[in-house]
Amino acid sequence: MDLPERERMDYDVVIVGAGPAGLAAAIRLKQLAAEAGREVSVVVVEKGSEVGAHILSGAVIDPIGLDRLLPDWREDPDRPLKTQVSTDRFLYLGPAGGVRLPNFMMPRLMNNHGNFVGSLGNVARYLAARAEALGVEIYPGFAAAEVLYGDRGEVVGIATGDMGIGRDGKPKADFTRGMELRGKYTLFAEGARGSLSKQLIKRFSLDEGREPQKFGIGLKELWQIPPEKFQPGLVQHTFGWPLDNGTGGGSFLYHFDDNLVSIGFVVHLNYSNPTLSPFDEFQRFKTHPMIRGMLEGGKRIAYGARAITEGGFQSVPKLVFPGGALIGCSAGFVNVPRIKGSHNAILSGMLCAEHVFAALGEGREHDELTGYETGWRRSDIGRDLHKVRNVKPLWSRFGTMVGVALGGIDMWTNELFGFSLFGTLGHGKPDHASLKRIDEVKPIVYPKPDGVVSFDKLSSVFLSNTNHEEDQPVHLKLADPAIPIERNLPLYGEPARLYCPAGVYEVVYDDPQARTNPRFVINAQNCVHCKTCDIKDPAQNINWVTPEGGGGPNYPNM
Repeated sequence: MDLPERERMDYDVVIVGAGPAGLAAAIRLKQLAAEAGREVSVVVVEKGSEVGAHILSGAVIDPIGLDRLLPDWREDPDRPLKTQVSTDRFLYLGPAGGVRLPNFMMPRLMNNHGNFVGSLGNVARYLAARAEALGVEIYPGFAAAEVLYGDRGEVVGIATGDMGIGRDGKPKADFTRGMELRGKYTLFAEGARGSLSKQLIKRFSLDEGREPQKFGIGLKELWQIPPEKFQPGLVQHTFGWPLDNGTGGGSFLYHFDDNLVSIGFVVHLNYSNPTLSPFDEFQRFKTHPMIRGMLEGGKRIAYGARAITEGGFQSVPKLVFPGGALIGCSAGFVNVPRIKGSHNAILSGMLCAEHVFAALGEGREHDELTGYETGWRRSDIGRDLHKVRNVKPLWSRFGTMVGVALGGIDMWTNELFGFSLFGTLGHGKPDHASLKRIDEVKPIVYPKPDGVVSFDKLSSVFLSNTNHEEDQPVHLKLADPAIPIERNLPLYGEPARLYCPAGVYEVVYDDPQARTNPRFVINAQNCVHCKTCDIKDPAQNINWVTPEGGGGPNYPNM
């Protein structure tokens, strides 16, 4: 198919993704340029319909990044974070009750006092406004669909996706060619399992010599609860029920703003039972007697899900390649036990921007920013991740009861003495290789939702405001269309229908009772862009690529 040439726009720096990392990099570049009396052109592209539309996090936010990037943000009447943590609780849950862990037992770095509770989407919107005021160009609704390479194989920019392509792959009447955005350096801030970042990691072997990246899936709902139940600044984390001892994960529950509660559940994606459904574990969690009472009488107003990087210090890939770098969750800077990554995302964007600015000042372009690669481990990011590097491996090896206790001891020794009894542990196999066969496990049977505190997938997806142009190519690509039915169904019961939190994947039968003629159905219009399928599919047969720009969830304040 002959397509017209793309229009081209040239910048000093192109940034993919308008999350905390990408926007922090853009702001820092403009700050440095203003201080030096120089001009640096910066553009940010964002696949969501608006900045913040695809941002989902708990979120309890360590303000270290914001304080360094924008020292005046706390005095700004439009600041996005207004609720500070007032109460910090850690609970271990059993089926009918729970035990609160004394705060003095928790390592100091787990203390949330001084942090803020709020919406990371609103933080992104605030950063975007500050960036635009400095002269950054931001284009939401445009998905970066292709990496552009130069004659030497260096990254020279990105191309946004074509608009108006039909499901048959042919241009429709409203067809619009994508744009080429070329830069001297291109920074990738796509979040966990970014589609272009994944390609770059493979092309440049950025994960060579590193441990496999590990992931979790985070599911979240936003509730408005009665005023008499609201406790501003309450932060509560749990582990234990409903997950068994061999399955990692836990919950978060945060009170903020006007009677709002962020409640969510994280399941580590190295779970082994193919009949486990992270969505249904979340719904079951909310029925616990220590949780249910807080939600009853309230209203669920939003839902979403997103993959989380969990590999930490030993899984961070090489961050640089000719012409660009990875920042934020594309690089894997989440601190797993703290359940925090936005502070490191902002710090990484700033650190990378400083090396980009120095390179531009020296007249360089399209080379490797080696100072960023060698410097992050000595920065606050490296120090933050190094102290907790063994928490995830210990949890995975020894289960919740023993692994969490050992992880706590390891954090204490790192905090007090600067060393670990365990050295630096490896993660072992990647998450997609962790499933047992369905004939090796006891199938999990989930209760039906009650419509009061627990709900089904489709009503939840409705609350995510997810929308895709239906007549477009399916953005969930199967390398081999036969694998779901011929391999995954007999071996694992086709786990995609369960690990997907949005009902995208189904196995349908001509006769459901007799289970005759099974077919694999992809409801791509339901996709909330969590990337779990790209990570967890045991055959690594599903490749998530960007749909048309502006498609996907439209989170208001998640």
